[in-house]
Amino acid sequence: MYVCVCHAVTEDVVREHVAAGACSAKEVRAACGMRPGCGSCVNRICAMLQESMAGPAPTEAVEAAA
Repeated sequence: MYVCVCHAVTEDVVREHVAAGACSAKEVRAACGMRPGCGSCVNRICAMLQESMAGPAPTEAVEAAA
């Protein structure tokens, strides 16, 4: 799914940069080469950053441990 339609950046690309150490929307946007545009992607990027910091969902953690 696209996070940024303006620059054709997908969720997978954002996740790669977060895994590589990007820890803010500004860092993700810079790593992806995203220039200022409509800005609608910022909320989704922030949500993805929060998800990555929270770790796996409880059911995923249980399944991984099994």
